[in-house]
Amino acid sequence: MERYRLPVPIQTYSMKASKISIYYPQVLLPNPIFQHSINAAILHKVFAMFAGVDELGYYEPGVTELIGNYEMKNNQRGIISFTFTLFANMPSLAHPVDMMDSLTADVQTGKIYPLQDLFVPASNYKDKINACIKKQIKERNIPLLGEFPGISDDQTYYLADKTLIIYFDEYEITPGYVGFPMFPIPSYILEDDIASESPLQILMSN
Repeated sequence: MERYRLPVPIQTYSMKASKISIYYPQVLLPNPIFQHSINAAILHKVFAMFAGVDELGYYEPGVTELIGNYEMKNNQRGIISFTFTLFANMPSLAHPVDMMDSLTADVQTGKIYPLQDLFVPASNYKDKINACIKKQIKERNIPLLGEFPGISDDQTYYLADKTLIIYFDEYEITPGYVGFPMFPIPSYILEDDIASESPLQILMSN
């Protein structure tokens, strides 16, 4: 299958109300089914963060300030990777609340990729990623709340060109002042474990 060579068109939309300003992307694709499925997944991510703020009891209409943004981390060869952030603040909060999520998809198949689907089943990609993260924690003197637990099958990540970026929520493995700890993983160390036709394999190919 001939791959896209040019970046996929992206349109920015917004949700605005009193003290709410949330921006999010929508892809424009020739295939309406794939376009709908990917855009629906993006909206699900954005609304899930909003729901998370509400479930924590931090949302009060007209009082809580909500600011949402997104960043395009990859848009080449038909592979898109976004991050989404949501900032919430209100007078009664001791400190603002920050949330982050991400999405990686192949626009030529409409498939959304959780981390485990980037790799061959039963491969030892987790061990390699965990070893790389542990090394970075030591080299970068990153403080931990406890022993590093390792990554999960649905670990949050995004792709930036040929690099896999693993990240964790605030307070998940580090103190809050660290923010979202991020760990770039060079794709070459995972080459033997990457699944054929997965986004990481497509981006690594010449």
